[in-house]
Amino acid sequence: MIRHLTLAALLALPGLAHAEQPLPITDGVSAVKHPAWSKRATIYEVNIRQYTPEGTFRAFERHLPRLRKMGVDVLWIMPVNPIAKKERKGSLGSYYAVSDYLAVNPEYGDMADFKHLVAQAHRQGFKVILDWVANHTGWDHVWTREHPDWYKRNAAGELEGYHYTDLSDHHEETWADVIGLDYSKQAVRDGMIAAMAFWLKEADIDGFRCDVAWTLPVAFWEQARAELDAVKPVFMLAEADTPEMQARAFDMTYDWKLYHLLIDVAKGKADARDLAKHYTAPARVYPAGAMRMTFTSNHDENSWNGTDKELYGDGADAMAVLAATLPGMPLVYSGQEDGLNKRLKFFDKDPIVWGKHARAPFYASLLALKHAHPALTSEHVPGNLELIETGNPNVFAFRRIKGADRVRVEVNVSGEAQRYTVAGKARSLAPWRWVIAAK
Repeated sequence: MIRHLTLAALLALPGLAHAEQPLPITDGVSAVKHPAWSKRATIYEVNIRQYTPEGTFRAFERHLPRLRKMGVDVLWIMPVNPIAKKERKGSLGSYYAVSDYLAVNPEYGDMADFKHLVAQAHRQGFKVILDWVANHTGWDHVWTREHPDWYKRNAAGELEGYHYTDLSDHHEETWADVIGLDYSKQAVRDGMIAAMAFWLKEADIDGFRCDVAWTLPVAFWEQARAELDAVKPVFMLAEADTPEMQARAFDMTYDWKLYHLLIDVAKGKADARDLAKHYTAPARVYPAGAMRMTFTSNHDENSWNGTDKELYGDGADAMAVLAATLPGMPLVYSGQEDGLNKRLKFFDKDPIVWGKHARAPFYASLLALKHAHPALTSEHVPGNLELIETGNPNVFAFRRIKGADRVRVEVNVSGEAQRYTVAGKARSLAPWRWVIAAK
């Protein structure tokens, strides 16, 4: 059981800042020039295969108006390329086992359908970023025939499944359905950038979410960013959490530490002191201007780790509030606005069964805050975050600040009613509830 502490005792605990202390949570300055639209944007991940019974671009288009009404700005569309057949997993294979970087998966439609989706999204005010798999390809990718020397090989000179080290717990595994590209060769780097530029020119997308970006040399990504920006200004999201990725290459990386911490909080394994420590004693410090993506789910987490109900129980909404109001850009995954209650299959057809989008108003209210308040910038900015002392380890409170704009957030991160104090005033919150105020 978590015990209640006196204010003096609580302030003495490691990892909890004194009342209303601005946090210098940055080191250095990012040289990345973010697109102007990105600084208070919201992002939504689209799983085309599972989004509709048809699983096509045209079918997904019907959802654009409601997503825009909900407050979504950026559509991150999972890979649209054809999927390799050799060593395929399941009946349809992994979205991330690409067989041709310059083509569209015929299950979703054709290039004209994709271009139509991007054009419709743009007309309705969205930006579109494409999920890009630069680290590896499927076994029968066109490059295996055209450029066999571009691939990593074992001591016997043979192709083999990609050996992967998980970032979270460092376990080793082999992705048997894909083979790794050899980025020690400049030809591979140039070929990959040319393929990415193709989509900017052909389909007018606005950037990329780069799969397992941390496995590739930072120098490659810096070259890619410079060359892609020369085609059109892009937004780049890295599946990574290393600060060097955000010096010159990427606008945004994943805040995995916060994601895992939110799960621990919801399960009673962590509390407000741990949340505070995430900012007062961060494992990594990012350059000023860097953006972090905050989230409670995505395609990997839903399919492999659990639904919102499994991960957060009754605390799902409270954790979503924190993800939407702490520094970063909040992500919503396909179906979260409907209370998605199943793990979507990764290698087979398993469509979302849409109801009445019961949680859409909740998400709309959070995304509207982002648009209304400059203080809720996605950038890491010194002095933008201020922790507020509550005298209760089950209540996490903070303030976001930019100029004259202030947003105060207080969240009960427990399943029991809590009493606490802010600036000497007694307050109370019901289980898993919160207060958000513009002051």
